[in-house]
Amino acid sequence: MNHCVVAPGKKRQGLISTVRDDEYASVLSALDVLDRLLASALASAREASADEEATAAEQFRGLYLTHDGVERLLASEPGAPTFSPAEEGQHDPALAFAPLRRLADDYGLSDFDLNVLLIALAPELDRRYEQVYAYLQDDITRKRPTVDLALNLLCRGAGEKLARRVHFAPGSPLVRRGLLHLIPDAEQQPTSLLAHALKLDEQLIRFLIGQQSLDARLAPFCQLTEPAAQDVQPFSDDERRALLRLARAASESGERLSFYFQGQEGTGRRRAAEALARDAGARLLAVDVRRMVSGAGDCSGLFRLALNEARFGGAVPYFEGIDSLMRDEHDAAYRSLLEVLGEFEGLSVMSGERGLSAGSHTALRIVTVPFAPPGFGERRALWFECLAAESVGLDESDVDTLAARLRLSRRQIAGAVRDAKMKARLRDAAGAGPQPSARELFAAARAQSRHELSSLASKIEPKFSWEDIQLPDDQLEQLREICAQAACGHVVYGEWGFGRKTTAGRGVVALFTGPPGTGKTMAAEVVANDLGLDLFKIDLSQIVSKYIGETEKNLDRIFREARSSNAVLFFDEADALFGKRSEVKDAHDRYANIEVGYLLQKIEEFDGVAVLATNLRQNIDEAFVRRMRVIVEFPFPDEEYRRRIWRSVFPAEVPLGEDVEFGALARSIRLSGGHIKNIALASAFYAARDGRVIRAHHLMRAARREYQKLGRKLSEADAER
Repeated sequence: MNHCVVAPGKKRQGLISTVRDDEYASVLSALDVLDRLLASALASAREASADEEATAAEQFRGLYLTHDGVERLLASEPGAPTFSPAEEGQHDPALAFAPLRRLADDYGLSDFDLNVLLIALAPELDRRYEQVYAYLQDDITRKRPTVDLALNLLCRGAGEKLARRVHFAPGSPLVRRGLLHLIPDAEQQPTSLLAHALKLDEQLIRFLIGQQSLDARLAPFCQLTEPAAQDVQPFSDDERRALLRLARAASESGERLSFYFQGQEGTGRRRAAEALARDAGARLLAVDVRRMVSGAGDCSGLFRLALNEARFGGAVPYFEGIDSLMRDEHDAAYRSLLEVLGEFEGLSVMSGERGLSAGSHTALRIVTVPFAPPGFGERRALWFECLAAESVGLDESDVDTLAARLRLSRRQIAGAVRDAKMKARLRDAAGAGPQPSARELFAAARAQSRHELSSLASKIEPKFSWEDIQLPDDQLEQLREICAQAACGHVVYGEWGFGRKTTAGRGVVALFTGPPGTGKTMAAEVVANDLGLDLFKIDLSQIVSKYIGETEKNLDRIFREARSSNAVLFFDEADALFGKRSEVKDAHDRYANIEVGYLLQKIEEFDGVAVLATNLRQNIDEAFVRRMRVIVEFPFPDEEYRRRIWRSVFPAEVPLGEDVEFGALARSIRLSGGHIKNIALASAFYAARDGRVIRAHHLMRAARREYQKLGRKLSEADAER
């Protein structure tokens, strides 16, 4: 077997081609020093086996044990290194390798740690080291260096060898920070620490050889980018300088600092992180925490991997979507993230919508930077900017309406303009590219809104307009007042300054009360249609949970998602939760009152449009009534309004017989509008089967069926009216 060690300066093959010339020379220099250390160990091993029997068996070294060899082992000092110690400082390979020296500063590694890393790195660069290590470990199957080999090569005596074991403990910088993996022998269970093989993490190998690429384990939820210059800065010059000054001061003092960008989605948090990284002369490593925790088991290891990637790549780590960790099932992952950030020496950024604090992790200082959603003026300017960029013209009044009613970010506004322009091209047969209409822009803008509410509520496409609803004049005027308040909020709170005097309750919250079928749901559709917003119906009877705390969590999700959904919230069966608070007699009463109080708080904080519907106003807690901007009473329709409802319920295309008289129907059928609609629809099916014309007997038959559903009978006298 050829055991010669590669001579110093001899050209090696197999190094990664992306290594630059200076790094290549640095690697060679370090390996040359390692070669001298290994050559000394090789000479020592040969001296120890110089007797005749050992010499004869040299060609079978590592395959079997001899009697004399075992006696020599017993005669040696317990725990002493296998090889004769070199003079102190004579062979220090890591000192010749600049990338390893950088690790010492970033991870607090000793010279011993760095030499261990180089010993583990060598077979990754040149497979001939596998043969050398197998020979020195007297085992042809052990081609990777073990803890024992590293201690034998680097320690000068039994005492030092015993003391140096701490470098391979779970809490050591090498192991705890994911740089070095200890691989047990698969054929020996359990395996002693000395028998564990040393394996560098793939991420560290790429860094040491100068290979620039994102770790494959991070690729599904990470993005490494070079921040580009931005036309619109998310920070003012003073704010940007202040943040950088704060980060620099923390770095100089050794304080662990992380910025937390708090704000709703679309408020420019990502752009701000990119700007901060660019000003710091670094790249940005964006980590999507939502995707990470949804598909990963060991989040702690991935967090460390991401921070190592940021260190090696000279990047600012940006953890977006921290809210996904604010759940009980992810509490361990949240604490783990704060822990590893407390060890990160550089600038780091987190982002989310909810408040965040370091809690008990005092090693990390979190500085919250609030991001407010763009106001009416900023949204209006963004609409004009994006419309001009796509050469799309729109009346100023329509731009004002879009900016006032839909709270969108720059990215969403730009996407809405592009989508509307594309739809206009699709409907243009000649391909001339006509201008999108205001209706198309409204539809495209609504589509840009996040509709996470779909998992908590039922989306209703508003189809009814003012011509479809039949109510007394006063109630109709109240509905118009709701629309006016929602449309003019930017004027009252912004231009006229009421926003400075109002800290809560800027939303429009209306209470619709009245018997079933009197038009409460239809009225909510009319309001949403007039405002050009989507409508989400929330059944509170499904939100209220018997489990303590679950109702509050459900409500929090609803109002949190509603902020970015640009939708009207319609709470049906509101008295399921909005009922009067009761006297506390037991724990159930106490927690029920807590739920009511929590809902009061959320209603005050909500700045959108919410409609609460109930059949019995007297069941609603007075505290809720005081917080309602508008209360609309939906009366049971009298004969005149029933006649109007009958006239409006049939589409213009419906064939009605001459014997159908709306006045007679209003007199004889004393039901609310919802029931009248059911009767009209049922009669249409009867007529479609019979003679394709709706006649009076079809209507009366359908009316009797509707009365049966209510447990009542339609008297003959009423039927003949």
